[in-house]
Amino acid sequence: MTKRIFPILALALSLAACSAPQRAVEVTLTEQELYDKIRGGWAGQTIGVVFGAPTEFKFTGTTIQDYQPIPWSEHYVKYWWDKKPGLFDDIYNDLTFVETFEQEGLDCTTETLARRFAFAEYHLAHANQAGRYNIRNGIMPPASGNWVNNPHADDLDFQIEADFIGLMAPGLMPEALDIASRVGHIMNSGDGFYGGAFVAGLYAAAFISNDPAEVLDMALESIPHQSTFYQCVDEVRRLYREYPDDWQQCWFEMHKRWNRDVGCPKGVFLSFNIDAKINAAYVAIGLLYGGGDFARSMEIATRCGQDSDCNPATVAGVLGVMKGYSNIPEFWRAPLSEIESLNFSGTDVSLEKAYSMSFRQALEMVRRAGGKVADGQVTIPVRDAGVLPLEQNFTDTYPLYRDRKDCFVDGEYEFDFKGNGFVIWGNMVCLRSITPDYVNRVSTRHIGSEVFALAEADDPYVAEFEVWIDGKLDQVSRLPMKNTDRKLEPAWKYGLEEGHHTVRLKWLNPDKEYLLRINDIMYYSSTPSTDPYYHN
Repeated sequence: MTKRIFPILALALSLAACSAPQRAVEVTLTEQELYDKIRGGWAGQTIGVVFGAPTEFKFTGTTIQDYQPIPWSEHYVKYWWDKKPGLFDDIYNDLTFVETFEQEGLDCTTETLARRFAFAEYHLAHANQAGRYNIRNGIMPPASGNWVNNPHADDLDFQIEADFIGLMAPGLMPEALDIASRVGHIMNSGDGFYGGAFVAGLYAAAFISNDPAEVLDMALESIPHQSTFYQCVDEVRRLYREYPDDWQQCWFEMHKRWNRDVGCPKGVFLSFNIDAKINAAYVAIGLLYGGGDFARSMEIATRCGQDSDCNPATVAGVLGVMKGYSNIPEFWRAPLSEIESLNFSGTDVSLEKAYSMSFRQALEMVRRAGGKVADGQVTIPVRDAGVLPLEQNFTDTYPLYRDRKDCFVDGEYEFDFKGNGFVIWGNMVCLRSITPDYVNRVSTRHIGSEVFALAEADDPYVAEFEVWIDGKLDQVSRLPMKNTDRKLEPAWKYGLEEGHHTVRLKWLNPDKEYLLRINDIMYYSSTPSTDPYYHN
């Protein structure tokens, strides 16, 4: 019989907030219940990813209207498994860390985790790829995830791959945050780090509460109130109280304040937004307005738009823990059977292996935390985790202007700007891999277009550019052509003295088969701009 003591938990948190001694709380599950919940978390995450697959980043800055159906069918998971293996990046990134903890032990260092992550050979993007590039070039955590070295630091990468932490730390909030701190600074910092800590907390809390609102509150408890991440997600809680029956009104009101990106070059001044906090807000909307219903919660998170596979994956994973694998409706669970024994792309791990590894890790974590595992029962000590240290990215760094260039560079390139920083959005192009007229058609593009996919997967060429700022050599930028080695942005610089600056790129090792494409340049200032007609 399961024993749960939820009211005492609320009292303990209240007392902790008043600096009073923490009162002991225990939650007891059978080993079978614990395993079923862990299995439900992995299964829910996978279901959510697939459910949101057809809408991912097709609805940016808008909701998916109720009249538009979102498909699901008997063989739908296997269909996407074969069609787009990279869709499951939420999961195979998790699995790298799960496997590392399994092989190296629960005390493995951040450096070990970082190297296993960085030298995996699967595709990565945004903060993950920027962190991988940094580590492969000697910049280790936490510097690899710091915004000065990673323009994607506030992106949601850690947020979408932190699910495993809560699954290996069931109800163990302090332990979950410890693991989050070891993993999250590999690729993120600030709000990007808080996003992963938040998700880890959601999963951990879902083992000890069946109330989505309470789980949300517990996960936010450790996020600093001064952070914009906390303020954004907390806004959802406030709006839910104001509009308890209208998730779309909540979404609209939240967007008026929070739908803007500061860091990610693909999203600044555009509708694309992969920022952690706003996508975490969609997770919160799904949990609150879904009211614990598996399908409705997942659907609402999807219809919020933006990263509409990752967000329902988090929601469905959290509800999968609450309900357990056996209580996920058969309509959703049945299609998993075709892929549960198959290894994810770039890994040697399947869902079935993940179930077992996370279960073993959870039992050991409970023992280490002072809990008990005996006679088929698991007694989990539930304690307050405290509040994480405050981290703030892009301080005194405000987007000023997005300068569309759409040009190709074959030698040197120079530009001027007024402000305190810049980011160049572009990448190397291999002429062997594109049609002859491509260079003449650069004005026809997708918003925030990327060109690295035009490179050959194993191309050994590495372009090197000197970056001169105001007549002084600032850095040498290395731009590998190989997909797993690539640098997402040719160059950037924050924290310059406010004023006029000249930047010059000088290609050190030009090759006639390659060009540097510059899509856009973002300029930053130490103060927010109020001029709607700015021109550099």
